[in-house]
Amino acid sequence: MNWSREEFLSQMMNLRHSYHLEHPFQVKMNAGELNRVQMQGWVINRYYYQHCIPMKDAAILSNCPDRSVRRIWMKRIIDQDGTTGNEGGQEAWLALGHAVGLRRADIESLKFVLPGVRFAVDSYLNFARTAPWQEAVCSSLTELFARDAHQKRLDCFPIHYPWIEETGLKYFNQRLTEAKRDVDHGLQITLDYFQSQDQQQKALDIIRYKMKILWSMLDAIQLAYVTNGVTNHDDAIKF
Repeated sequence: MNWSREEFLSQMMNLRHSYHLEHPFQVKMNAGELNRVQMQGWVINRYYYQHCIPMKDAAILSNCPDRSVRRIWMKRIIDQDGTTGNEGGQEAWLALGHAVGLRRADIESLKFVLPGVRFAVDSYLNFARTAPWQEAVCSSLTELFARDAHQKRLDCFPIHYPWIEETGLKYFNQRLTEAKRDVDHGLQITLDYFQSQDQQQKALDIIRYKMKILWSMLDAIQLAYVTNGVTNHDDAIKF
């Protein structure tokens, strides 16, 4: 027997404990226990995810025959890539990179992206390109929990990392508003499409898969910058 829309949403919300906000690296970050190099390692690797998100969203658009969905979904690409006069999320993340002491050229070159991070993000991008567009949309619903992560950073960074310039926090402020809109749209599509019990279970599996992508990225960063304690980004990419 399938769940009602309310029950289905409740099942999705029950996945909160698997969100990467609970990863040991994020816990250390929010407790102020990371050093400058470790924070830089997170920023420079997370940029690869930011870099690929517009391509993920473009893949969803290319597979979606519904113009009404495309007209709303394309806003995500604009949010990330920006427009003239509104540079968007990638530029805001580069500002965070500057605020933690990284050179723009080093971030954009992607040369310091850890192999484990690259593998995880590429896996997600490939999923968006090959899965039915409704399933790719469903995978975005880790955003159900993203606002908590962004707010936590806004609350914690000025206290624990006062050396990070305030201009570097723009990305998190932007996403507080954008994520709410994105969740509403993605949730509507998912609740409408995944109707049977089997479909609803598959939707939960898709969200779990995306959770694992985000978790795996942090596993790679933790291994290099915390477990192995590297102090040089060139050395980090060996792990």
